[in-house]
Amino acid sequence: MSQDITGNIENEELQNENVQENATNTDEVLSAEEKLTQELAAEKDRFLRLFAEFENYKKRTSKERLELMKTANQEVLQALLPVVDDFDRALPQISKSEGENLVKGVELIFDKLKATLKSKGLEEVELKAGDVFDADIAEAITQTPAGDKLKGKVVDVIEKGYKLGDKIIRFPKVVVGQ
Repeated sequence: MSQDITGNIENEELQNENVQENATNTDEVLSAEEKLTQELAAEKDRFLRLFAEFENYKKRTSKERLELMKTANQEVLQALLPVVDDFDRALPQISKSEGENLVKGVELIFDKLKATLKSKGLEEVELKAGDVFDADIAEAITQTPAGDKLKGKVVDVIEKGYKLGDKIIRFPKVVVGQ
């Protein structure tokens, strides 16, 4: 019987050792799985950050491209503004006696030029005599004595102003009442 007890004790000790070895092996396996899971999570995080950075890059470059297009347009349109001014001054000077067809032809050319510029986003800044002077949208060339009605208001528009979208590319030049 003592042998049975000793044998049982030895068997229990062997079983305990086997359980401990299995637990150690399981811990090693779990730690390897956990390690791989952590590595996978880190790679996913890295991928998401890289993807977000790329999306931001695409948005930024497309915005810069649009700005560049607007700027290029702006320079060309500003170069054409003196031509528009010349047409504005010339049309009233052409008399009907010089030929009705000539007047109509010049008006057609001018209308076509204005339509083309408008299609590119150029708009005239609406300002006329009697409007309240606003330094944000107009440039005061000079002041002139005026009655109480025109004090602080636009007396005359010397040169028209133009805007491209929401940005004023040439401020109207005006005379302000004093």
